[in-house]
Amino acid sequence: MNADTAILIAIGLPLAVALGITLAGRISDNLREAVTLVGAVALAIVVWGMLPELFAGLRPAVEVGEILPGLSVAFRVEPLGMLFAALASGLWIINSVYSIGYMRGNREKKQTRFYTCFALALAATMGVAFAANLFTLFLFYEMLTLSTYPLVSHKGDPDTVRSARTYLGVLLCTSIALFLPAIIWTYQVAGTGDFTEGGILAGKIEGSDVGLLLALFVFGVGKAAVMPVHRWLPAAMVAPTPVSALLHAVAVVKAGVFTITKLIVYVFGVEFLFSEPSSEWLVFAAAFTIIAASLVALRQQNLKRLLAYSTVAQLSYVVMAAAVLKPLAEVGAAIHMVAHAFGKITLFFAAGAIYTAAKKTELIQLRGIGRRMPWTMAAFSIGALSMIGVPPTAGFVSKWYILAGALQAENLVAVFTIITSTVLNAAYFLPIIYMAWFAPEAAATKDHGEAPPLVVLAVTATALLTLGFFFFNGPVIELESQLFSGDSR
Repeated sequence: MNADTAILIAIGLPLAVALGITLAGRISDNLREAVTLVGAVALAIVVWGMLPELFAGLRPAVEVGEILPGLSVAFRVEPLGMLFAALASGLWIINSVYSIGYMRGNREKKQTRFYTCFALALAATMGVAFAANLFTLFLFYEMLTLSTYPLVSHKGDPDTVRSARTYLGVLLCTSIALFLPAIIWTYQVAGTGDFTEGGILAGKIEGSDVGLLLALFVFGVGKAAVMPVHRWLPAAMVAPTPVSALLHAVAVVKAGVFTITKLIVYVFGVEFLFSEPSSEWLVFAAAFTIIAASLVALRQQNLKRLLAYSTVAQLSYVVMAAAVLKPLAEVGAAIHMVAHAFGKITLFFAAGAIYTAAKKTELIQLRGIGRRMPWTMAAFSIGALSMIGVPPTAGFVSKWYILAGALQAENLVAVFTIITSTVLNAAYFLPIIYMAWFAPEAAATKDHGEAPPLVVLAVTATALLTLGFFFFNGPVIELESQLFSGDSR
């Protein structure tokens, strides 16, 4: 298959799957879920099939059309986007398996709408990943926000709808009030919005304007959840657990930190931004978010809220790594997107498995649960250790690169933040692991064992990915190292 054609198929296929799910849902639940699984596998085959050309240094591209003079809808495959697309498409398969077990196990309503919106969200994710310019990126970024709103509001009760409106309001307000003006400003000063190796702003903007434009981008990309534009993320915890996994691991938050990393590499340019003192504030903003969110997580008693604030902190690892502006740190930012995805989806899958099997949501209820749900809690333990950064888990690999980049830049703020946040991560995750395995069992709300087999299968698979990435991370490092090797054609 021609790679240019594959780009369009990667974006169009989830749209076709969404239509297929809607039609199949009118016939039978089994057919609807079969369409979901076949579509997820097909998307992964298409996306991963483009990897050989990327490793060969090629950059397939296609332009769909020009909307206005200088504003075109266009797509281009490059290392960062390929990593994001491969990650999201691969995890869609596992999330679909998990969703079937979870939605059936909890007898959730409106399942056809759920699977349809999930597919639409994946289409938007592919558009974000392969966007060749700022205009295309903005279109699909907004599509991702709108397609996930019905997922967040899935339960439909007043509290859920109120939280979903917070989710939608924060993301739309930040993108329209900050992200869009930043895009317009960039087109005005640079004459283009195309993502270009080395950036497009050197010699076009300087001084305090650089810091201001960077701020518009960082806070305009609300999905990255840099404080204070993070409130949408804890609010979205009212959604079913498969949606939380979509938000935290597969698509939404990854779209945020991916966008910021891509802007730094391809719009500002790492060397240009490093030479501008007005950009230094970003490291401090990310460091504050990491420490503050970790402290808030330390005080949580609800498991999903704890995981939500943990995500806020972990996302800013990527932002801080990108802001360090050294090649090792930029590669570390990309690797942490993968490491966090594997670890955090495992944690959310485990939380959903506990809810499905035992209807437990609070930390105090998890005492002794490891003896009833050993597979689930073993997976949870692996995910938690990865968030801390303990070998042999994926989190150790990404933190190693981020710390190496911080030392390379002699950025003591980043070094201090990584060490301090690691201690805080241990402070709120290790007690949960201890309670689950070694504390006397809490009073059970009902007699239970493990969650349904599909749920346990999915959480085990992501836990194995979390461990496996520690040993088999070479291809990802090789691909992302191309960002600074100049090896592209």
